[in-house]
Amino acid sequence: MKQSEGHGQTHTKMKILLSSVSAMMAETTTFPIDLIKTRLQLHGQSDSLARPTNAFRVASEIVRQQGPLSLYKGLSPAIIRHLFYTPIRIVGYENLRNLVVADNAASLFLSSKALVGGISGVIAQIVASPADLVKVRMQADGRMVSKGLRPRYLGPFEALNQIIHTEGFGGLWKGVLPNVQRAFLVNMGELACYDQAKHFVIHNQIADDNIYAHTLASILSGLSATALSCPADVVKTRMMNQAASKEDKILYTSSYDCLVKTVRSEGLRALWKGFFPTWARLGPWQFVFWVSYEKFRQFAELSSF
Repeated sequence: MKQSEGHGQTHTKMKILLSSVSAMMAETTTFPIDLIKTRLQLHGQSDSLARPTNAFRVASEIVRQQGPLSLYKGLSPAIIRHLFYTPIRIVGYENLRNLVVADNAASLFLSSKALVGGISGVIAQIVASPADLVKVRMQADGRMVSKGLRPRYLGPFEALNQIIHTEGFGGLWKGVLPNVQRAFLVNMGELACYDQAKHFVIHNQIADDNIYAHTLASILSGLSATALSCPADVVKTRMMNQAASKEDKILYTSSYDCLVKTVRSEGLRALWKGFFPTWARLGPWQFVFWVSYEKFRQFAELSSF
Protein backbone atom coordinates (compact mmCIF):
# COMPACT_ATOMS: atom_id res chain seq x y z
CA MET A 1 0.00 0.00 0.00
CA LYS A 2 2.79 2.41 0.92
CA GLN A 3 4.61 1.59 -2.31
CA SER A 4 1.43 2.33 -4.28
CA GLU A 5 0.99 5.66 -2.47
CA GLY A 6 4.61 6.59 -3.16
CA HIS A 7 4.14 5.68 -6.82
CA GLY A 8 1.08 7.92 -7.04
CA GLN A 9 2.81 10.85 -5.33
CA THR A 10 5.83 10.59 -7.65
CA HIS A 11 3.55 10.45 -10.67
CA THR A 12 1.65 13.55 -9.50
CA LYS A 13 4.85 15.49 -8.80
CA MET A 14 6.19 14.69 -12.26
CA LYS A 15 2.89 15.79 -13.82
CA ILE A 16 3.06 19.08 -11.91
CA LEU A 17 6.65 19.63 -13.02
CA LEU A 18 6.02 18.89 -16.68
CA SER A 19 2.76 20.84 -16.83
CA SER A 20 4.64 23.88 -15.49
CA VAL A 21 7.50 23.53 -17.98
CA SER A 22 5.14 22.86 -20.91
CA ALA A 23 3.00 25.86 -19.96
CA MET A 24 6.02 28.16 -19.77
CA MET A 25 7.13 27.03 -23.23
CA ALA A 26 3.66 27.59 -24.65
CA GLU A 27 3.31 30.98 -22.94
CA THR A 28 6.63 32.26 -24.26
CA THR A 29 5.84 31.09 -27.79
CA THR A 30 2.43 32.78 -27.98
CA PHE A 31 2.82 35.77 -25.65
CA PRO A 32 2.97 38.48 -28.38
CA ILE A 33 -0.48 37.40 -29.55
CA ASP A 34 -1.77 37.72 -25.98
CA LEU A 35 -0.35 41.24 -25.77
CA ILE A 36 -2.12 42.23 -29.00
CA LYS A 37 -5.36 40.72 -27.69
CA THR A 38 -5.11 42.76 -24.48
CA ARG A 39 -4.51 46.01 -26.39
CA LEU A 40 -7.51 45.27 -28.65
CA GLN A 41 -9.74 44.65 -25.64
CA LEU A 42 -8.70 47.97 -24.06
CA HIS A 43 -9.13 49.89 -27.32
CA GLY A 44 -12.01 52.33 -27.17
CA GLN A 45 -12.84 51.91 -23.47
CA SER A 46 -12.19 55.59 -22.63
CA ASP A 47 -12.64 57.07 -26.10
CA SER A 48 -15.85 56.27 -27.93
CA LEU A 49 -14.53 58.14 -30.98
CA ALA A 50 -11.39 56.02 -31.27
CA ARG A 51 -10.89 54.85 -34.84
CA PRO A 52 -11.45 51.14 -35.55
CA THR A 53 -8.37 48.99 -35.33
CA ASN A 54 -7.31 45.39 -35.87
CA ALA A 55 -4.64 42.97 -34.70
CA PHE A 56 -2.22 43.77 -37.55
CA ARG A 57 -2.43 47.52 -36.94
CA VAL A 58 -1.92 47.09 -33.19
CA ALA A 59 1.13 44.86 -33.73
CA SER A 60 2.62 47.29 -36.27
CA GLU A 61 2.21 50.26 -33.93
CA ILE A 62 3.81 48.40 -31.02
CA VAL A 63 6.86 47.40 -33.05
CA ARG A 64 7.22 50.81 -34.71
CA GLN A 65 6.89 52.84 -31.52
CA GLN A 66 8.62 50.61 -28.97
CA GLY A 67 10.61 47.97 -30.85
CA PRO A 68 10.14 44.20 -31.32
CA LEU A 69 11.05 43.32 -27.72
CA SER A 70 8.05 45.30 -26.49
CA LEU A 71 5.89 42.44 -27.76
CA TYR A 72 7.06 40.58 -24.66
CA LYS A 73 6.09 43.31 -22.19
CA GLY A 74 4.57 41.52 -19.19
CA LEU A 75 6.04 38.08 -19.96
CA SER A 76 7.64 37.59 -16.53
CA PRO A 77 4.37 37.78 -14.52
CA ALA A 78 2.74 35.57 -17.15
CA ILE A 79 5.41 32.92 -16.57
CA ILE A 80 5.00 33.25 -12.79
CA ARG A 81 1.24 32.87 -13.20
CA HIS A 82 1.57 29.60 -15.06
CA LEU A 83 3.80 28.12 -12.38
CA PHE A 84 0.61 28.01 -10.28
CA TYR A 85 -2.32 28.17 -12.68
CA THR A 86 -1.59 25.37 -15.13
CA PRO A 87 -0.51 22.59 -12.73
CA ILE A 88 -3.51 23.24 -10.48
CA ARG A 89 -6.04 23.16 -13.29
CA ILE A 90 -4.54 20.26 -15.28
CA VAL A 91 -3.68 17.91 -12.42
CA GLY A 92 -6.77 19.06 -10.52
CA TYR A 93 -9.00 18.22 -13.50
CA GLU A 94 -7.56 14.71 -13.82
CA ASN A 95 -7.88 14.03 -10.09
CA LEU A 96 -11.43 15.38 -9.85
CA ARG A 97 -12.46 13.47 -12.97
CA ASN A 98 -11.03 10.26 -11.54
CA LEU A 99 -12.92 10.85 -8.28
CA VAL A 100 -16.18 11.07 -10.20
CA VAL A 101 -15.51 7.95 -12.26
CA ALA A 102 -12.46 5.94 -11.30
CA ASP A 103 -12.73 3.08 -13.79
CA ASN A 104 -13.26 4.63 -17.21
CA ALA A 105 -12.88 8.40 -17.69
CA ALA A 106 -14.11 8.11 -21.29
CA SER A 107 -17.55 7.05 -20.03
CA LEU A 108 -18.05 10.36 -18.19
CA PHE A 109 -20.68 12.62 -19.76
CA LEU A 110 -19.45 15.79 -21.48
CA SER A 111 -21.53 17.93 -19.11
CA SER A 112 -19.80 16.33 -16.11
CA LYS A 113 -16.38 16.88 -17.69
CA ALA A 114 -17.30 20.51 -18.33
CA LEU A 115 -18.29 21.02 -14.68
CA VAL A 116 -15.11 19.35 -13.42
CA GLY A 117 -13.01 21.44 -15.82
CA GLY A 118 -14.73 24.65 -14.73
CA ILE A 119 -14.21 23.93 -11.02
CA SER A 120 -10.52 23.15 -11.60
CA GLY A 121 -10.10 26.41 -13.48
CA VAL A 122 -11.79 28.44 -10.74
CA ILE A 123 -9.48 27.06 -8.02
CA ALA A 124 -6.39 27.63 -10.16
CA GLN A 125 -7.38 31.17 -11.11
CA ILE A 126 -8.04 32.31 -7.56
CA VAL A 127 -4.48 31.29 -6.66
CA ALA A 128 -2.91 32.84 -9.78
CA SER A 129 -5.02 36.02 -9.99
CA PRO A 130 -2.37 38.44 -8.57
CA ALA A 131 0.14 37.43 -11.26
CA ASP A 132 -2.57 37.80 -13.91
CA LEU A 133 -3.35 41.30 -12.63
CA VAL A 134 0.30 42.35 -12.91
CA LYS A 135 0.55 40.85 -16.40
CA VAL A 136 -2.49 42.77 -17.69
CA ARG A 137 -1.29 46.09 -16.26
CA MET A 138 2.24 45.69 -17.59
CA GLN A 139 0.82 44.86 -21.03
CA ALA A 140 -1.44 47.92 -20.87
CA ASP A 141 1.48 50.14 -19.81
CA GLY A 142 2.90 49.89 -23.31
CA ARG A 143 0.21 52.33 -24.44
CA MET A 144 1.52 54.90 -21.95
CA VAL A 145 5.10 54.43 -23.19
CA SER A 146 3.97 55.03 -26.77
CA LYS A 147 2.60 58.43 -25.64
CA GLY A 148 5.90 59.39 -24.00
CA LEU A 149 4.63 58.73 -20.46
CA ARG A 150 6.39 56.77 -17.73
CA PRO A 151 4.95 53.29 -17.25
CA ARG A 152 3.29 52.55 -13.93
CA TYR A 153 5.58 49.61 -13.22
CA LEU A 154 9.15 48.76 -14.23
CA GLY A 155 8.88 45.09 -13.28
CA PRO A 156 6.57 42.48 -11.74
CA PHE A 157 7.89 42.81 -8.18
CA GLU A 158 7.67 46.61 -8.27
CA ALA A 159 4.12 46.21 -9.56
CA LEU A 160 3.21 43.91 -6.66
CA ASN A 161 4.69 46.33 -4.13
CA GLN A 162 2.93 49.37 -5.61
CA ILE A 163 -0.43 47.61 -5.84
CA ILE A 164 -0.24 46.49 -2.20
CA HIS A 165 0.88 49.97 -1.11
CA THR A 166 -1.79 51.94 -3.01
CA GLU A 167 -4.68 49.47 -3.16
CA GLY A 168 -4.06 47.19 -0.19
CA PHE A 169 -3.37 43.46 -0.16
CA GLY A 170 -6.87 42.81 -1.45
CA GLY A 171 -5.98 44.93 -4.50
CA LEU A 172 -4.00 41.98 -5.82
CA TRP A 173 -7.32 40.27 -6.46
CA LYS A 174 -8.91 43.19 -8.32
CA GLY A 175 -11.00 41.75 -11.12
CA VAL A 176 -10.98 38.30 -9.52
CA LEU A 177 -14.72 37.81 -10.14
CA PRO A 178 -14.60 38.26 -13.95
CA ASN A 179 -11.27 36.41 -13.86
CA VAL A 180 -12.88 33.44 -12.13
CA GLN A 181 -15.86 33.58 -14.49
CA ARG A 182 -13.49 33.53 -17.45
CA ALA A 183 -11.43 30.70 -15.94
CA PHE A 184 -14.58 28.62 -15.43
CA LEU A 185 -15.66 29.12 -19.04
CA VAL A 186 -12.17 28.64 -20.51
CA ASN A 187 -11.50 25.41 -18.65
CA MET A 188 -15.04 24.16 -19.16
CA GLY A 189 -14.51 24.53 -22.90
CA GLU A 190 -10.80 23.70 -23.07
CA LEU A 191 -10.34 20.73 -20.73
CA ALA A 192 -13.70 19.06 -21.32
CA CYS A 193 -13.58 19.56 -25.09
CA TYR A 194 -9.99 18.39 -25.35
CA ASP A 195 -10.72 15.30 -23.27
CA GLN A 196 -13.88 14.52 -25.22
CA ALA A 197 -12.38 15.26 -28.65
CA LYS A 198 -9.28 13.14 -27.99
CA HIS A 199 -11.36 10.15 -26.90
CA PHE A 200 -13.65 10.63 -29.93
CA VAL A 201 -10.73 10.73 -32.39
CA ILE A 202 -9.07 7.66 -30.87
CA HIS A 203 -12.28 5.65 -30.33
CA ASN A 204 -13.42 6.22 -33.94
CA GLN A 205 -9.93 5.30 -35.22
CA ILE A 206 -9.44 8.68 -36.87
CA ALA A 207 -5.98 8.67 -35.33
CA ASP A 208 -4.07 6.79 -32.67
CA ASP A 209 -3.09 8.34 -29.35
CA ASN A 210 -0.41 10.44 -31.04
CA ILE A 211 0.41 13.97 -32.17
CA TYR A 212 -2.37 13.96 -34.79
CA ALA A 213 -5.07 13.19 -32.23
CA HIS A 214 -3.62 15.75 -29.83
CA THR A 215 -3.51 18.43 -32.54
CA LEU A 216 -7.12 17.89 -33.63
CA ALA A 217 -8.31 17.91 -30.03
CA SER A 218 -6.37 21.07 -29.18
CA ILE A 219 -7.81 22.97 -32.18
CA LEU A 220 -11.39 22.09 -31.21
CA SER A 221 -10.86 22.86 -27.54
CA GLY A 222 -9.24 26.19 -28.37
CA LEU A 223 -12.20 27.26 -30.49
CA SER A 224 -14.81 26.30 -27.90
CA ALA A 225 -12.84 27.90 -25.04
CA THR A 226 -12.44 31.17 -26.97
CA ALA A 227 -16.10 31.43 -27.97
CA LEU A 228 -17.28 30.79 -24.42
CA SER A 229 -14.80 32.96 -22.55
CA CYS A 230 -14.18 36.03 -24.73
CA PRO A 231 -16.87 38.28 -23.16
CA ALA A 232 -15.65 37.49 -19.64
CA ASP A 233 -12.08 38.00 -20.83
CA VAL A 234 -12.85 41.52 -22.11
CA VAL A 235 -14.52 42.44 -18.80
CA LYS A 236 -11.64 40.91 -16.83
CA THR A 237 -9.01 42.83 -18.80
CA ARG A 238 -10.76 46.18 -18.37
CA MET A 239 -11.48 45.66 -14.67
CA MET A 240 -7.88 44.66 -13.96
CA ASN A 241 -6.37 47.54 -15.90
CA GLN A 242 -8.00 50.28 -13.87
CA ALA A 243 -6.04 51.29 -10.78
CA ALA A 244 -7.63 52.38 -7.52
CA SER A 245 -5.89 55.73 -6.94
CA LYS A 246 -7.12 59.29 -6.53
CA GLU A 247 -5.42 60.42 -9.72
CA ASP A 248 -7.02 57.78 -11.93
CA LYS A 249 -10.66 57.81 -12.93
CA ILE A 250 -12.53 54.62 -12.06
CA LEU A 251 -14.46 53.67 -15.17
CA TYR A 252 -16.25 50.61 -13.80
CA THR A 253 -17.57 49.90 -10.32
CA SER A 254 -18.22 46.19 -10.90
CA SER A 255 -18.08 43.47 -13.52
CA TYR A 256 -21.73 44.04 -14.34
CA ASP A 257 -21.16 47.79 -14.64
CA CYS A 258 -18.24 47.12 -17.01
CA LEU A 259 -20.36 44.75 -19.08
CA VAL A 260 -23.25 47.21 -19.40
CA LYS A 261 -21.05 50.23 -20.18
CA THR A 262 -19.03 48.31 -22.76
CA VAL A 263 -22.14 47.14 -24.62
CA ARG A 264 -23.84 50.55 -24.31
CA SER A 265 -20.90 52.57 -25.66
CA GLU A 266 -19.32 50.11 -28.10
CA GLY A 267 -22.02 47.60 -28.97
CA LEU A 268 -22.48 43.89 -28.29
CA ARG A 269 -19.63 42.95 -30.64
CA ALA A 270 -17.19 44.68 -28.27
CA LEU A 271 -17.53 41.68 -25.95
CA TRP A 272 -15.70 39.62 -28.55
CA LYS A 273 -12.89 42.11 -29.12
CA GLY A 274 -9.66 40.22 -29.59
CA PHE A 275 -11.51 37.00 -30.53
CA PHE A 276 -9.21 36.03 -33.38
CA PRO A 277 -5.95 36.89 -31.57
CA THR A 278 -7.29 34.91 -28.61
CA TRP A 279 -8.06 31.90 -30.80
CA ALA A 280 -4.81 32.35 -32.72
CA ARG A 281 -3.01 32.19 -29.38
CA LEU A 282 -5.01 29.38 -27.79
CA GLY A 283 -4.49 27.08 -30.76
CA PRO A 284 -0.66 27.19 -30.80
CA TRP A 285 -0.58 27.44 -26.99
CA GLN A 286 -2.57 24.29 -26.56
CA PHE A 287 -0.65 22.52 -29.32
CA VAL A 288 2.71 23.20 -27.64
CA PHE A 289 1.35 22.42 -24.19
CA TRP A 290 -0.66 19.30 -24.91
CA VAL A 291 1.90 17.66 -27.20
CA SER A 292 4.58 18.11 -24.51
CA TYR A 293 2.28 17.00 -21.72
CA GLU A 294 0.92 13.97 -23.58
CA LYS A 295 4.42 12.83 -24.49
CA PHE A 296 5.30 12.82 -20.82
CA ARG A 297 2.11 10.94 -19.97
CA GLN A 298 2.99 8.22 -22.42
CA PHE A 299 6.57 8.11 -21.17
CA ALA A 300 5.34 7.92 -17.58
CA GLU A 301 3.02 5.01 -18.37
CA LEU A 302 5.78 3.10 -20.16
CA SER A 303 8.24 3.77 -17.35
CA SER A 304 5.64 2.86 -14.68
CA PHE A 305 6.35 5.92 -12.52
